Amino acid sequence: MGWWPFGTTGPAEDPTPPTRHERQKCWESRDAYFACLDGVGVINAGTEGKACSAENRVYQKTCAQSWITYFNERRKLAFAQKDMLAQASAQNSSAKR
Repeated sequence: MGWWPFGTTGPAEDPTPPTRHERQKCWESRDAYFACLDGVGVINAGTEGKACSAENRVYQKTCAQSWITYFNERRKLAFAQKDMLAQASAQNSSAKR
């Protein structure tokens, strides 16, 4: 016997997983949106105002919300990692002197 939220009689049906074509469209729209963000110098997706609204609309339409959350967080982490690696490299270079 499992636990289900009130008002339901069983486990929710799993949605159909995206096809290869749908995943490809999502990745392409993500890449276009992130390229636009790079062009306007924005790291945090969603903070660009109206600058990339067309690309964001397609991105929101073609990707699952869980994927969007993951991609946006991964983008922030990638930039932070890049900065940390550059800083560590600079410290390493100065320590060798």
